[in-house]
Amino acid sequence: MEISLWQIILLTLYSVLTIYDNLNLKLELGKPLMAGCFAGIVMGDMATGLLIGATLQLLILGVGSFGGASIPDYSTAALIAAPLAIITGQDMQFAIGLGVPIGLLMTQLDILARFANVFIMKKAEKALQDEKYEKINLYNHLGMVNWGISRGLPVFLALYFGVDFVNTILQYSPQWLLNGLKAAGGVLPAVGIAILLKYLPVKNFIAYLILGFVLAAYLKLPMLSIALIGIAFAIINYQNSNKFLMNENKIYETNYEGDNEDE
Repeated sequence: MEISLWQIILLTLYSVLTIYDNLNLKLELGKPLMAGCFAGIVMGDMATGLLIGATLQLLILGVGSFGGASIPDYSTAALIAAPLAIITGQDMQFAIGLGVPIGLLMTQLDILARFANVFIMKKAEKALQDEKYEKINLYNHLGMVNWGISRGLPVFLALYFGVDFVNTILQYSPQWLLNGLKAAGGVLPAVGIAILLKYLPVKNFIAYLILGFVLAAYLKLPMLSIALIGIAFAIINYQNSNKFLMNENKIYETNYEGDNEDE
């Protein structure tokens, strides 16, 4: 299977759009899940794209960008890894093993784009001092250009030259390296879940965690079934909490009325 130029252009434009969405629209187009889904649709294999994007999404469940910090860009990784996996016929584990280093590399390119934007921000500050407000708006939009290039250029180059390049790597790579990439692709999603659990009140709901593990590991229930069971327990817990609060209020009102009668 080969990738067409129009497919490369669409995926490149989407990678640039994720920057604009992150700063303005807030439609969550920059999530790895959304990027993988779009890549799958463009390549004609949405199921594979969704699977790769969803798995990469797990890696950043507990990761957030605070104070302008750069984090691995697994959205761009999904836009590169998913098409290459579909083209070369590789499985999902290999795609994840390929996507992880790409996401880490994008961190460095993000820092480079931010560094380039320092010059533009200096110009914006100068325009503010001179009260040239139209230029401030222009400079703000120019900042997105650097960020867009930092995403779009790697996607275009990787997909344009990537087919032959990836095939060459697969041909000359030792088997132990390929097995290592597949193993990493299988293990790393668990790391994302572990990071997420670290920030959740697991100790207060340890029983639900054990129940979910049993349902998934031993009973082999699909993820959707486990999610529906979790929703059912959440509703029950919410209703019981409301009943408890209502009873507490009734007891308080009764005691309050009794104290008034005694007075």
